[in-house]
Amino acid sequence: MINRILKFRYLLKFLIFIPLIFYFGKRSYIGFDEGFYALQARWILEKGNWTIPLWWNEYVLDRTIGLQFLMATSQDIFGRNMFSAYLPTTTAAILMLIITYKLHEEFFNAKYAIISPLILSTTYLWFDYSHLATQDIIFSCLVTVGVFSLVKIKSKENKFYIFLFGMWIGLSFMLKTFLVFVPLLSLLPNLYTKKNLIFTKFFWLGLIIGFIPYLFWTLSINPYLEKNIIFYLFEKFNNLSDKNTFTNPFYYYFWNIPTTFLPWSIFAIIGTIYNLFERKEDKYVLTYFPLILVGMLSIFSTKTPYYTLQISSIITLNTFVGIRYLFNSKRYKLIFIFITSKIVPLFVLALTFTYYFAFKNISNFNSKENIFLILGLFSFGISWSFIKKTKSFKKILITLIIGPYLLTSFLLQSGLFTDRSRELREKMEYVASLDIVKNQLIKVDKSAINSQSQSKIIRISLLTPKLGEGLESIDDLSKSELAWTTKFKEIENNNFSYEVIYENDILEPWKLILKK
Repeated sequence: MINRILKFRYLLKFLIFIPLIFYFGKRSYIGFDEGFYALQARWILEKGNWTIPLWWNEYVLDRTIGLQFLMATSQDIFGRNMFSAYLPTTTAAILMLIITYKLHEEFFNAKYAIISPLILSTTYLWFDYSHLATQDIIFSCLVTVGVFSLVKIKSKENKFYIFLFGMWIGLSFMLKTFLVFVPLLSLLPNLYTKKNLIFTKFFWLGLIIGFIPYLFWTLSINPYLEKNIIFYLFEKFNNLSDKNTFTNPFYYYFWNIPTTFLPWSIFAIIGTIYNLFERKEDKYVLTYFPLILVGMLSIFSTKTPYYTLQISSIITLNTFVGIRYLFNSKRYKLIFIFITSKIVPLFVLALTFTYYFAFKNISNFNSKENIFLILGLFSFGISWSFIKKTKSFKKILITLIIGPYLLTSFLLQSGLFTDRSRELREKMEYVASLDIVKNQLIKVDKSAINSQSQSKIIRISLLTPKLGEGLESIDDLSKSELAWTTKFKEIENNNFSYEVIYENDILEPWKLILKK
């Protein structure tokens, strides 16, 4: 009877997350990076090449085939649809929430443990990337597994967690290659204190098993290459280390992290500082780990918001600590209550009404997206306005979480985070309905692809029902064949044997043409 009650309670806890994780409406990809990976996964299934990442008929050797393989495998098992393509990311997101729950139990206790994963799931950065088919949530989940296993290692008898700590390193290398050393080096202070416990035969066994996917892939791909794949991957790492498009100043994360971890940023900062000075045993993971990692990322030339996803679970735990500290503080509690119940709701409600009266009609959002966005913002503002001075920490936590929970739920179900190329998807659905397109391959003029047109042709290609090969030149198109190109005006002036089948501002500069 007790076991049934416990199972029912866990089921209820899982049901809470459904509006934040699952979306059952129509989806569409963005161009980079998820569209790029999705297109490579499509080619795996259509060409049967499970070894070499492709860009049309060319090899792409600056990354592994880890994510593309997972996306293709998921679609091979569960069907060729977008839900299946997102399943690896969705699974990693769910696992990351579970591990965050378990980390809360380890550092604090089972009481209020559900709050930490709820905070994580309503954090902007995590919520955004948990609905993108990219490597980032999966990699962050593996890092969180590594952190959790390290925390659980208390003696040499914790063989499973020692094994797990070794395994996550190899699996992460298959996704992000050399970037795995960033979290690993950030954990050095804690690793040093447990060095006599960790480096046993179970760690090395886990490390070897974790590297098996990468080693198998290396042995499979190397016969096709002039040199070992590791050299191509290292070239990519060097490019990221040098000045490039994503190079940002040293202080980038000092403003980016507080922005992307809204609405919990200020609590997380307070909790991190508190742990630095108060919690002797926990500071290795709760404070040193995120601070060292951010410091290392700040030195690295390439800086992007998703690099900090790997510490999002730890930031969530520090958020809980920050909220608890403010609630128990005689000095700051009233300020905390005033800001969260008055200033924040006033700002959010003002933002809601400003958007409704000034921007609703000039945005690219449709009526559903506008309604859900406005409802989400309004719910957030109203919910936090009910925060009041109370002796019940539970009431404060519930009231704090309801607003962000409703906002993110409305945002997900609006499609803004899942149907990100809605207008293009709608146009491509019309293209797919054309009689001339049905059951006919549509090729792509590769010579028309450049930095401006690449993102759009990725999305167009993914929504093209029967995608053909890439053409070196539009002149290679045979009679009665279809192709996407941006060069119709150029060929029209010299050759009248081409006809535009479909063009639209949303698809520009690409046009669907037929060779007569």
